Amino acid sequence: MIPKQTIDEIFQAARVEEVIGEFVHLKKSGSSYKAKSPFVDEKTPSFMVSPAKQIWKCFSSGKGGNVVSFIMEHEHFSYVEALRWLANKYQIAIKEDREQTAEEIAEISIRENLSVINEFAKNHFADNIINHEQGRAIGMSYFKERGFREDIITKFQLGYCLDESEGFTKRALEKGYKLEYLEKAGLTKTKDGRHFDFFRGRVMFPIHSVAGKVLGFGGRTLKTEKSVAKYFNSPETELYNKSKILYGLYFAKNSIIKTDRCFLVEGYTDVISLHQSGLENVVASSGTSLTIDQIKLIKRYTDNITILYDGDAAGIRASFRGIDMILEEGLNVKVVLFPDGDDPDSFAKKHSYSELEKYIADSSKDFVVFKSDILIKDAGGDPVKKAALIRDIITSISVIPDAIKRQVYLRECATMFGMEEQVLITEVLKLRKTKSAGDQRSAQNLEEAAFYESQMEQPIVAPTTDLLYHQEYDLIRILLHYGLLYMPSETIEVDEEGKEQVVEIEIPVVQLIATEIERDELEI
Repeated sequence: MIPKQTIDEIFQAARVEEVIGEFVHLKKSGSSYKAKSPFVDEKTPSFMVSPAKQIWKCFSSGKGGNVVSFIMEHEHFSYVEALRWLANKYQIAIKEDREQTAEEIAEISIRENLSVINEFAKNHFADNIINHEQGRAIGMSYFKERGFREDIITKFQLGYCLDESEGFTKRALEKGYKLEYLEKAGLTKTKDGRHFDFFRGRVMFPIHSVAGKVLGFGGRTLKTEKSVAKYFNSPETELYNKSKILYGLYFAKNSIIKTDRCFLVEGYTDVISLHQSGLENVVASSGTSLTIDQIKLIKRYTDNITILYDGDAAGIRASFRGIDMILEEGLNVKVVLFPDGDDPDSFAKKHSYSELEKYIADSSKDFVVFKSDILIKDAGGDPVKKAALIRDIITSISVIPDAIKRQVYLRECATMFGMEEQVLITEVLKLRKTKSAGDQRSAQNLEEAAFYESQMEQPIVAPTTDLLYHQEYDLIRILLHYGLLYMPSETIEVDEEGKEQVVEIEIPVVQLIATEIERDELEI
């Protein structure tokens, strides 16, 4: 049990804006902060943080509370786990007022057991490359040969699992960790009654949550036999879901927010080498195909993704689906190809930070140009293949949710291939209508497609609609969606001495809008 005095100390030290700022990109809004919700997918920020009241509110999901409740919601921690996380962040020592009973220990969640075991494993593997002869000779030597500095090795908590049958497992059991959780975490395997270390003889890459919690591991073999898998990863557990994790995000999130851009690579060493070179806003999909959950994770921090590829043509073509997924989530995507024979890891080692930065800036391509450059080589002078190429590109454009962006890309595509823009618009509308027909959530797309379909045979003319119409339409949309929700605001009150003072209040959105319209003497 954590003493009440310590809990009070944690609440006194923890600042809600500081803690939430580690997970969400907050923007100043008056005396408060706002952001896009970390709990639901939304285009308009509805997540509010009040430093004065030390509370947060997500109007889209209806969730809200204090700093502890945010950590519980975001990281799926128990109340005690959240308090311990905050205590660790603010360097507050927790002294239990009594020892836990056997029943309380037995009730510890599977997640907490797995977390404790992963933390022990991480420390054990990291200690091996410093204090164990085999670990230094093999593990540390490998990382040094890869060009990693010791401070980077320490920062990413890299390690080595000794090439022994059950060295780690024995050590863990001696420390009192249960075999069932060692097996569940994928650290120990049992066969015919014998136990052995799953990662034996491999260099270890801990995989962290956004909060820095070790969720699992990636282990790379140093053997050259083709029959041995190059990488092993921890199995899916209650703690670790690889489709929802990005390697390196814990170390990159602050830089991503600062630069408003995320660089996406494929492997662990790509992340570490780029980070060491000075490019810290980089994450990896860890060898798995990019997922929607991973894209949404990036979207919490920025709307801009730059994908860094090596020159492998097959891998690049396989990435096209990932680009379309990024576009469909409303993010902006650019692509950089490194020279043949180089990947982000090797290129970063051979160039200074300024050279790397310049190369990325000069080589970044819009996805339309990128796909055209790749596919045009296959098309050659064949008109049928060229038509397929154009269809491939406009299929990507069709998934972009923002109509203005779609229009800009269609114009660029029409210019690039010397085609009538109206032809491309017609094709995109057909694609969006087809997709909408099978998607119940896209009623808006159906309505949009029906409107433009009626205009297909008409010549394109300059829009004549009054701009106020669109502004009023958007205002009605806001009122319908958020009118009855409350948000922080300020008002001026006069005290007993006649002095004016600013007072923070919460008012309905509808009242705020009505007040602003009246103050500006506007009419609908």
